[in-house]
Amino acid sequence: MHTENSKTICSAGTCSAGSCEDRGLCRDREFCGGCVYQGVPYEEQLKIKEDEVRSLLDTKSIKYGKFLPIQPAPDRYAYRNKMEYTFGDQVKDGPTTLGMHQRGRFMNIITVDQCQLVHEDFNTILQATLDFVISKGYSHYHKKRHTGLMRHLIIRRGVRTKELLVNIVTASDNNPMAGGEVFDEAGYVEMIRGLTLENQIVGILRTINDRLADAVYCDELRILDGRDYYNEEIMGLKFRVSAFSFFQTNVQAVEGLYWYAVALIDDFEGKDAFDLYCGTGTITQVLARKARTALGVEIVEEAVEVARQTAELNGLDNCRFIAGDCFKVLDSIADKPDVIVVDPPRVGIKPDALDKIISYGVDQIVYISCNPKSLAENLYYFQYYGYNVVSVKPFDNFPGTKHVECVVLMSKAST
Repeated sequence: MHTENSKTICSAGTCSAGSCEDRGLCRDREFCGGCVYQGVPYEEQLKIKEDEVRSLLDTKSIKYGKFLPIQPAPDRYAYRNKMEYTFGDQVKDGPTTLGMHQRGRFMNIITVDQCQLVHEDFNTILQATLDFVISKGYSHYHKKRHTGLMRHLIIRRGVRTKELLVNIVTASDNNPMAGGEVFDEAGYVEMIRGLTLENQIVGILRTINDRLADAVYCDELRILDGRDYYNEEIMGLKFRVSAFSFFQTNVQAVEGLYWYAVALIDDFEGKDAFDLYCGTGTITQVLARKARTALGVEIVEEAVEVARQTAELNGLDNCRFIAGDCFKVLDSIADKPDVIVVDPPRVGIKPDALDKIISYGVDQIVYISCNPKSLAENLYYFQYYGYNVVSVKPFDNFPGTKHVECVVLMSKAST
């Protein structure tokens, strides 16, 4: 049970600031499943992840030229730039809590006011928000009864710009299911603005969500103060990140991974490049600086809109973005690439998209993966259809957690 003396860590891979062995073990590690490597020396964490990748590749009989050492994270703490917290209680009908779902007990919420994986400003805002809600006597959303006013708190941070976006998610005012409660918007803005923080708050938002599911939906977005986006910079590009748009969670680490991935391509100057599963188009735009053209394909329409805005912001007119399923998009266009970069979701690349990508017959493909299991399955397919795995390099972008990224270079086998 969470007591006022306990130190909590988030259950979604969020432990914050230094190394677990340097900062001491999380007091609530038995409740939280986020930092699975609590107390494990960092070098051992790296070895575990590196061995996992190698084992999965070997199990699928992947033949690779070089397996390079795992890249350590630039920061082992305070690296997450976004957190989505949930209102609830840790014990049935207990006092309101705000934080993460308890391991093994989805209905229970643990207050994570001392999380080590986020900047201290996150913890300050979380605790202040919880105090505000308790002082007002607001009810939290109950997942089974579908009643209550308070639902989520989302905090986003521009690491390079030191800008903060605070988004409080509630049911609508006077909603009968929320007991007719009315959220004090002006009071909340005044309270947040009065906090002493290292970063600058550029926007305070309220999202209205009256849906039954325990997830963040936006029926209405209100700007209570400031603006509805923050600015970020990565790889020399400027990004405008809105309240719900996708953006990389660890900016410092992913920047190093992206630079490494792009550098693997022998020469793309004056050529046509495809960036598939491009997200907000960071790699697409980096390729566009040298390539003749660069095409980004992404199924999430909001991410594509961010990519288009960013390209315009950065003065790049030789890249374009298409929203849609990767295979359907590729099957509908006549463009032919000279080089391909893929960065698929955790499920990997679907067979129809794999066939289409292979059919282009490009000399080099760079595969960025967030799931070594689906990576191994896809590499087996590429290998069977004529591609050699030149190199594999793991990246530890989320220290303390189970997650590991990989960058793979493939080349078309000579015939």
